Amino acid sequence: MTKRYDVIRSPAITEKATMISANNQVVFNVAPNATKPQIKAAVEKLFNVKVKTVNTLVRKGKFKRFKGRAALQSDSKKAIVTLAEGHSIDVMTGL
Repeated sequence: MTKRYDVIRSPAITEKATMISANNQVVFNVAPNATKPQIKAAVEKLFNVKVKTVNTLVRKGKFKRFKGRAALQSDSKKAIVTLAEGHSIDVMTGL
């Protein structure tokens, strides 16, 4: 059994994430091996809210150069969590 903080790593604070918060959705960076039921259970326990749906996406790592050095960015997984009516999470205040 995984711990809740191992599944949910951090909230994604981006311009797009703040725009979809108007639709009662929150974006989280999650563990690469986290499943949708694990993400749903972790968000419900951590924030005491009711989760309607969970959508996930994996951003593949990219090859980048910085000051002449080549590096490969690692893959990252995000979860877009839709909350039930009447529930909300303020990710700016923290846990």
